[in-house]
Amino acid sequence: MANIGIIGGGIMGISLGYYLSRMGHQVEIFEASDTLGGLAGPILLDDGTAVDRFYHAILSSDAHLRQLCQELGIADQLRFRETRMGFYYRNDIHPMNNIIDFLKFPPLGWIDRFRLGLTILAAQFYKDWHRLESINVQEWLIKWSGKTTFHNIWRPLLRAKFDGGFENTPATYIWSRLVRMKSTRGGASQKEEAGHLIGGYITLIQAMAREIAHLKGQIHLKTPIKEIVIENGRAAGIRTLDEQVKPYDAVVATVQAPIFQRLIPGASQEYLEFLAKTEYLGIIAPLLVLDKPLTSYWTLNITDDDIPFTGVIETTSYIDPQYVGGHHLVYLPKYTAPGSPWQKKTDDEIRQIWLNNLKRMFPDFSESSICYFLIHRERYVEPIHGLNQTHLIPPVKTPVDGLFLATTAQIYPALTNGESVTRHARQAALEIQQQASS
Repeated sequence: MANIGIIGGGIMGISLGYYLSRMGHQVEIFEASDTLGGLAGPILLDDGTAVDRFYHAILSSDAHLRQLCQELGIADQLRFRETRMGFYYRNDIHPMNNIIDFLKFPPLGWIDRFRLGLTILAAQFYKDWHRLESINVQEWLIKWSGKTTFHNIWRPLLRAKFDGGFENTPATYIWSRLVRMKSTRGGASQKEEAGHLIGGYITLIQAMAREIAHLKGQIHLKTPIKEIVIENGRAAGIRTLDEQVKPYDAVVATVQAPIFQRLIPGASQEYLEFLAKTEYLGIIAPLLVLDKPLTSYWTLNITDDDIPFTGVIETTSYIDPQYVGGHHLVYLPKYTAPGSPWQKKTDDEIRQIWLNNLKRMFPDFSESSICYFLIHRERYVEPIHGLNQTHLIPPVKTPVDGLFLATTAQIYPALTNGESVTRHARQAALEIQQQASS
């Protein structure tokens, strides 16, 4: 049994602590904020309702996550509902949920529709994603979908996701997205379902935290870390802001690479420079808490370059409003590239720009339906992986003895979500276990 210090109480850190505890190790987790969960954590509205700070969904195909809920005894808290998806194209909303919607979709002719369907089908037949690693996403999409579909559908979606520039993005990005979304459509109807845990992801995180405590692990909130102490090429422990140094047999950081880099001044310059090569998309994610639905869609994809937000995500299309205080939740995310000027805009500026565009999209929308308008930002949300750059993905085992890194930048080519994060935490725990035993 090893004594292991874990930095970060987000879903990665708590999942890792849960798996290591079950393997028999003694874990101690340090979280800088006053709440567990990180990006998957909740916020408390003024009326006392807890809601997810950012939008999340559990798909019916998320087998690892559903098994985890089962072993924690919270599977009865899962709820699934059929959802709808649409496109906002040239000032109008078009559903895209069945073959009839598909055949009526105005941006595409018959040949374009056939080729779009072929693109979705083609993605399912790629079992070895390494074949797509050196192919540009634009090149791959034009090959299968054609230029008309690319310029009317894929290009605006990619521009929105990557804040304009996606020239160095491999085809693995769209492949993983198409495979994940197709996996949740089942049966002859091919209807899509999305789900959630009652209470949000914090229900899962708290269940794992209880099990960690049951196994004699410790979790410290409001305890930021100043430094991971490295002595003679080995991680000796963790230094907190009050200059206390806690010794451990192993230390695991579950933070993003740039934050990890700042915590290890004692590491080699070569390794610090290697970590600096990992880049992330940021996000500005306004949440509108409304007293009535905005749309009947879970996801409304926007193909208009003039609208700043990436899409309209109405999570109460699959979350019964009774579980979120009777409110209706609409997220309007804007992904931002490193150094994006969008992150420099004030909350008041974001609010006004977003509302102006929302009224343009929905002429009947009234600000009187807004109960809360909350703006959340994060600088490091989703790792950016370029063409042929898998060699830049930092491994779990670092060059420093006894020091490990379990972070979202290692999740590739899968998308970053609750399913992939909890699965990666389990794999990282197995690797740490192997190293601790050797």
